[in-house]
Amino acid sequence: MGDPDTLTGYKNIPELGRQLAEAVTQAMTDIRPKLMQAALTGDAGESENARHTDNFLSEHDLWMHERYRTLLQQRLRGFVYASEEAEPQIVGADPDPDLCLLVDPLDTSELAVRGLHGYTHVMAYSRSMGRPVAAVVGDIFHHVRLYIAAYDGTEDHAFLITSTGDVHRLGNRRTRALTDSIVTNFLMKPAERLTPLARQHRFLEALSQPNTAGKPKGRIGVDFGSVGLCHVAAGFTDAMIEFAKGFAIWDLAPGHYVLHAAGGVVTDLDGIVLPLDYRLSHLDDIAAAMGIRRTFIAAGTYELAADLAHLLVR
Repeated sequence: MGDPDTLTGYKNIPELGRQLAEAVTQAMTDIRPKLMQAALTGDAGESENARHTDNFLSEHDLWMHERYRTLLQQRLRGFVYASEEAEPQIVGADPDPDLCLLVDPLDTSELAVRGLHGYTHVMAYSRSMGRPVAAVVGDIFHHVRLYIAAYDGTEDHAFLITSTGDVHRLGNRRTRALTDSIVTNFLMKPAERLTPLARQHRFLEALSQPNTAGKPKGRIGVDFGSVGLCHVAAGFTDAMIEFAKGFAIWDLAPGHYVLHAAGGVVTDLDGIVLPLDYRLSHLDDIAAAMGIRRTFIAAGTYELAADLAHLLVR
């Protein structure tokens, strides 16, 4: 087994993917005891969220924002730092760096401070190529620790790394019928997300139908930001849908790239494949992208995505 804290020996992971994975691993190692202390004491360190008034914000989100800037600067010469917690800024001496690092320092922080779920996303986007070139989604509390996608100059690769250092390459998904599928949705907010899901009668009825063996195996589950798309990439779930509010770019883009690299697909609600080009060419574009939300269907295969697009009511 490898050492999950150093990623040494993982020669098949392109260099930039390894660099981001090292930063994410260190950040998670640093924040984990702070979050457990918050959970056990009940002191969440909640702060007023001036940037996103409807989202939970804690001192731990802000701490991770600063920690990532330091960790990434130690590994990369220069980049645009586009964190959820601040306006985009240039880090390093280059006034016009190619890489834009899109960072969600602490996703589901409302649950992380309770010791339940905590995730963190970093994606490197090449402004000259108009596409992601590496992404890492970290799981702070669970055995599967990292989901990684990286471009080697020719093709994209996706990997999963456990807390004990085992590395698994992701891909080669098989087609699964909707009646045998687990489909997830971020349904935690009652009025904003759960109620609209309950109104998707056609989708829920189709998911409830017996499969070819006569058994009702379809399931609806809860999942969160980019990690939900990573679960599809790994084959743990079969699809994720978001049709109510939409995901912000830092919640969608890293998982989108991991799923793409694993051979899956992300479409809009009409079944049209979403491009990887998030149009982050200029600082103004990056700032504008922070305010856009996208609805989507993420699935292991296009066939399942198309089935869901046919069923969902916009």
